[in-house]
This record gives sequence, structure tokens and C-alpha cells, in this order.
Amino acid sequence: MTITDPKIIEEVLTRRVEAIYPSRKALKKVLLSGKRIRLYLGIDPTAYRLHLGHTVQLRKLQEFADLGHEAILLFGTGTVLVGDPSQRASARKLITEKEIEENIKTWKDQVKAIIDFAKVTIKYNGDWLTKLTLKELVWIGSKISAIQLFKRDNFTRRLNAGDTVWYHETMYPLLQGYDSVAMDVDLELGGTDQTFNMLIGRELQKKINNKEKFVLAGKMIVGTDGAAMSKTSGNCIWLTDTAEDMYGKIMKVQDALIPDYFEFFTIVPMTKVREIKIALAEGEVNPMDYKKQLALEITSQFHGEDKARVAAKEFKKVHQERETPTKMPQFPLEKLSVNPLNPIDLLVETQLCSSRSEAKRLIEQGAFKLNNQAIQQFSNVTIKPADIIKAGKRQWLKFI
Repeated sequence: MTITDPKIIEEVLTRRVEAIYPSRKALKKVLLSGKRIRLYLGIDPTAYRLHLGHTVQLRKLQEFADLGHEAILLFGTGTVLVGDPSQRASARKLITEKEIEENIKTWKDQVKAIIDFAKVTIKYNGDWLTKLTLKELVWIGSKISAIQLFKRDNFTRRLNAGDTVWYHETMYPLLQGYDSVAMDVDLELGGTDQTFNMLIGRELQKKINNKEKFVLAGKMIVGTDGAAMSKTSGNCIWLTDTAEDMYGKIMKVQDALIPDYFEFFTIVPMTKVREIKIALAEGEVNPMDYKKQLALEITSQFHGEDKARVAAKEFKKVHQERETPTKMPQFPLEKLSVNPLNPIDLLVETQLCSSRSEAKRLIEQGAFKLNNQAIQQFSNVTIKPADIIKAGKRQWLKFI
């Protein structure tokens, strides 16, 4: 039995959604009819951590599952062997079977705050893609024009820049597209960066199974540096972040992104989200107030309200009241090569800086402190038990 409430379906088809192919109207008609559809979301295990950006489509998958539809979370254990070229300026490094196993080991645990696995099934596309014969691969390839594959934007950009496109990269859309055929789905979910691949799947599903497949492209969210949130950019709010780190990262989000983050990463009603957007645009409120609410909402989802509130208090203490954190990493004095030592060596040996040049820059900027006193000279300093050093805005260390 599926839910056919028009208001609920309208919310599912609009919130966090950029585009629906062939049309939102057509998919809405199917959902209102009460027909139970099969849909999936695929994620390639290119890293062991998932980030907040992944939850946009994970939430959408769960929404369809809550409507009563057959929802599949597909781990791309086969497609990852090729590597998705979408939005890539160069080819991905090939991955090993051992790395794949390690990467997906904790995925289910990471997404349990978003996904109800009593309603969502996990599948692995390596189960069918790695078993395809040469004859079958040729047959699949015969369904899609090579010119169509090479016309994709990022391939064209790379070729125009004098770079190359490797043959195995052109196989990726075919393999992802074949997932739709293998599972015989009615709908695929993904970010707008996956639109090309998903539409290839739509074409294959039509040509091979003679079946229409809908494509729902979700909105893309930017990360902590203003660029699209992605594993390769290093600008992520990770689902594995501690409550303190998650809360702190969200508090650094640009004010203009507050409404988007409420829409994408919370269940705050869209009427309220629109009110927040208007209030911010008209300067009626202090953005910090909404940002605190946002950080608490998101952190509570993954760590519980109690830990989220502790993180909020800690953030206020450290970043607003300029006090020392309650907890911080500890470093044994005996691990120092010498004592006293140069501040540059101190920052590198404690791994607060990855290089001497980075350490020198921090010191020159006054961003290195010993017991809350800025150290801007390069003469040796003596470290004693219980001394605390700070590097930049967020790195603290206590000596024991």
C-alpha cells in the first residue's frame, strides 16, 4: 500500500529537487495512481567516509520508502572499479578490491540516522557488473552512440585543454546505466552531477527493457569553502565528524547558505525555511541565531540532542567567549626531540602543521599561541607539563 496524499507527494517532488526527467508532472501522476515503483540511489565507495552532501539524496530515498515504494541503496562496488568521470578534470585513480571493502565497512552505520533499513534494501552492483561477458559488454555498448559519450561537458573541457580521456572512463556511464536494466527500476536518484549518467540509464532501460525510467536530479550543496561538497575537495562536513567538529563546521557556513542548509539537511517545514530566507534577506534577524539553530538541528540528527547541546556550549565557550576547550588532544613531553625547541619544530613535531612553511606562516600571522600568549618570534621556547598550545582557530594541544 503506497501513500498517495497529494501534499506529501508534492513535497517529495520539490524539496531538494533540481529537475525530474522526463517531467515532474509525469512522475507525480504515477505516484498519485498508487502504483508501487522501484527506485534506487547509487554511491561509489571512493572513500571510507560519507559527507553531509550525500544525505540530500539519502533523505530523498527514504522519503520514497516512507511512501511505500521499493527503495534500493546501491553500493557501486562494480562502477567504482572504473571510476566516475563526472565533474572530473582528470581521470580517477583506479581502486583495489581491498580498498573497496574497507571503504564500505562502516557506511551502513554512518547513514543509520537517515536511512531506515527495515524499508531500504542494500545491493552491490559488483554482483552483476563484474560478471558481464565480453559479448554482453559489446551488446550494451551497441545501444549508445560513442559520439554521445564524448560530447559530455567534462570530456570536452579536458580535450580542449590538451588533456586526454581514457577509454575506461567512457565505459562508466554505460555501466551505471546498466544498473537500471539489471534492477529493472522505475526511478533513479542522484545529484545534478549525475544527470548525464542517469539519462544514459534511462535510454538503456527503454531500449533493453522497453520501460520508461524517471530520473530525479537533486540539488547540489556547496561545502565549507563555497565549492560543491565532495570527497575529493576536502571541504566536507563528514558524517563521522565528532559532535564538536560537526557543530563547529556548520557554524562556519556562509550566512547566504543558511536557508539552503535548512532545506537540504533538516526536516524544518519549507514554510519556515522560506520565512528564514526572507528574514535574512531583509536583515530582520541576526544570522548567528539561525546558524546556531541549524547547527543544533543537524548535529542532533547524528549525535543526539544531548551531545549537540554540549557541542553548542563548547563552541560558545571557545569561539565566542575565547576560553580554552574543555577537551583537547594530549601530547607527552618525552616525545619532543628536544626541549626547549624552536616554535616551528614544535608545530611540526606535534603535527599541528604539516610543513615548516605552514608553521612559519602561522607564527608570523600571530596564530600560534602558548598558554594563550601569541608567539611571533622564532627563538626557542620551553614546554612544561600542562602547557597548552593553539595553532590557527581550531587546533589545540595539551602537554602531559
